[in-house]
Amino acid sequence: MKKILVTAVAVLLSLGISAQADSCKKTNRLSVTFDFLTHGEVCKGGLPMNAYDDNEKPSDQSSFVQGRTRLIMDYEHSYMKAKAVIKNSAVWGSKGNQDLGLSEGWVKLTAPNGLFIQMGRIALSYDDERIIGPDDWVMETQSHDALLLGYEGRGHKIHGLLAYNQNSENTYVTTYYEDGAQDYKTMQLLWYHYDIPKGTLGASFLFMNIGMQAGKKDDNPHTEYQQLMGCYVNFHPRNLTFEGSYYRQSGKNEYMCKIDAWMASLKATFNPSERYGFEAGFDYLSGDDFVPVVYPGQQGMPHHYLNKGFTPVYGSHHQFYGLMDFFYESAYSMGFTPGLQNAYAGFYYTPNNKLNCGVKYHYLAVATNLEGLNRTLGHDIELEGSYQFTKDISLSAGYTFMVGTKTMDRLKHEEGDKYLRWGWISLLISPKLFTSKW
Repeated sequence: MKKILVTAVAVLLSLGISAQADSCKKTNRLSVTFDFLTHGEVCKGGLPMNAYDDNEKPSDQSSFVQGRTRLIMDYEHSYMKAKAVIKNSAVWGSKGNQDLGLSEGWVKLTAPNGLFIQMGRIALSYDDERIIGPDDWVMETQSHDALLLGYEGRGHKIHGLLAYNQNSENTYVTTYYEDGAQDYKTMQLLWYHYDIPKGTLGASFLFMNIGMQAGKKDDNPHTEYQQLMGCYVNFHPRNLTFEGSYYRQSGKNEYMCKIDAWMASLKATFNPSERYGFEAGFDYLSGDDFVPVVYPGQQGMPHHYLNKGFTPVYGSHHQFYGLMDFFYESAYSMGFTPGLQNAYAGFYYTPNNKLNCGVKYHYLAVATNLEGLNRTLGHDIELEGSYQFTKDISLSAGYTFMVGTKTMDRLKHEEGDKYLRWGWISLLISPKLFTSKW
């Protein structure tokens, strides 16, 4: 790893970074932003329950308030950028309010011809964030400790990423990786994007090789590799936008099961006016062929010999598949992945420059045939709105109502009312405390 870092820095220096630094007018910019988010939720049957934790049936209604505080420092020079984000996030009343952490901390060096190197803890975002994104909704920004090399210029963007995770320093052997910032041992990524100059078409290709730690710490620890590859296309003529993507997964998971999974999505957006617009789309994620759910009084679980359930690994899951986060933010019972079909349509309206609101409908179903169960999971209606008081202060709220089915009850062990409700409200205050140039 040290050789890779030394080589990467040497390449950039040979391309003229030092010359650029000496010849350019030295301009430094530093800004400090305080980011404060308070978020409250009330749900009735909106979270899966495990019926086997207690002898008594738990309540299916809950409420909590969660807070997040971040101090964001950005530095920029003619050839250098750096960022550090110190954060705290916890439910009100929990011991976690005493904890601080680093959600981002990186340095980026850029050569005159568009080549760059970036290293540190980075919040990655690619394309529509379906596969890789910060997933900011869950309060804990998803970031990656990695080395990123790339080029951006003339409509072309190409990124190559290397990540290698350890628990701690170890002189003699490789540490068995568990309970870390990310759940993988190693990852390599290649992303290429092209935008037609002055055109309406952009396309990306993504390849990932993810190494997951398998075995046990004291019994044959090793790494199993899975691959994900696919493409994303964005076409936006006039007041229309079309987005489409297709990805495949292969290799083996950490349980040493072979993977053969895929997903496809298509979305259309129509904006006849700056004040309102429409959207519609469909997502399909492949799933496993049987239901390994343990019914009350039974024991054991069928083994997977081939995993057909697609996993959108490190994406911003909340913005897809329904706001209740039943899918890919939380797991099905016993880790089963029956896939998902998500057909949706929505309308959004902006009556003025401060207020935004919208409504969306989802039809949700599994992707595979389930013995004795219907494929339909439920029907979901979502209402959202936001108001921008000033450039630093905004308030947003939403309400979701879902009619679930017996299939949803069985797969999620949701034994409450089939009429699920969830409401939330968020206050964001994000002033820029300090800006300096010299």
